[in-house]
Amino acid sequence: KIRSSSKDGITVTLDFFDDILIPSTKLQHPSRFIEAEQTWAWQYETDDETHDLVMDIGEEIRFRVVQEIFEDTAPKEMPNNNGSITQTTNDDDKKVPYTIIGSISEPGLGLKSWWIETS
Repeated sequence: KIRSSSKDGITVTLDFFDDILIPSTKLQHPSRFIEAEQTWAWQYETDDETHDLVMDIGEEIRFRVVQEIFEDTAPKEMPNNNGSITQTTNDDDKKVPYTIIGSISEPGLGLKSWWIETS
């Protein structure tokens, strides 16, 4: 499901995992960010006109994983004044240990409501 949107792209949640980003460059083309609604819309073109297919928060979405990012979040060891080693963490440097980068820029990907289900 779509959790949030920003100019950078769409954040997706699987309910048990929230660190999934679909960057704006990996959305269906052409797409535009609607500032007033803080949401993205795929500008779907037909023979007659262009329709905005809005990607609202809470909508179910299909995406493809294109990258996994692992960050070492283990405490760093620093020598202190008496020569022993202490473990420190920097609260300003809180990193997400695992992030998935996704894409919806292919046929069949994007909101489930965009595509006809066939059995």
